[in-house]
Amino acid sequence: MPLPKRRHSNSRTRKRRTHYKLTPPTLARTNVCPIASQRGGCPVFQYRLDHHACPECGFYDGKQAIVIKEKASIEE
Repeated sequence: MPLPKRRHSNSRTRKRRTHYKLTPPTLARTNVCPIASQRGGCPVFQYRLDHHACPECGFYDGKQAIVIKEKASIEE
C-alpha cells in the first residue's frame, strides 16, 4: 500500500476541501392548489421542495399525488 513521503501542508489540504460544502435545497414555487384554495389552505405562492408534492394539499403536477388528512380543529 503506497504511503505519502511527505506531509501535506495545511493550505494544500484546505484548498482540496473547499469543495466539500453543503448546498441549500432547491425550492420550487407552487401555484394555487385547486382543492386547497377552496378550503383556504394553500397560499398563492408557497415554497416546497423540488419534485415533491405540496405539503398542504398533496398535489403534484396538477394531480392529486397524496391524500392529506384534515387537521383537527380545537373549539372550546
